Amino acid sequence: MSLNDEERHIMVEHESRKARQTFAQAEALSREGYWDGVANRLYYASFHAVNALLIHDGQSVRTHHGASSLFRQLYIKSGILPIEVSEHYSILQTMRDKSDYNCSFEATEQLIEPLIEPTRQLIQIVLNHVEEV
Repeated sequence: MSLNDEERHIMVEHESRKARQTFAQAEALSREGYWDGVANRLYYASFHAVNALLIHDGQSVRTHHGASSLFRQLYIKSGILPIEVSEHYSILQTMRDKSDYNCSFEATEQLIEPLIEPTRQLIQIVLNHVEEV
């Protein structure tokens, strides 16, 4: 998919807004104790932030795995963003997969709550990079 500058700007704004809104949903679900939902929303908030960055830089991906791979290649391995960001993104992806697709996995407060603040930081770091460039 090839976007012109205006279309790319609009898509970046949509993805950035979606990242923030989805993170707010995770916080709301955490207050109610819906930890599987929190795991899902934390991952998707990060996914939308990563997509905003990739789109901003003219990249196009079709899958979650593709977004993760390209993110690591372009921003982590190159040293643009710290490795901890990628490590946390991978943890979120694993938690989301387990909580969404593994019926015997129990997403508990002890497992998921400690992921909230690092996810807030991941989104902030990624979106700040979008705004700086």
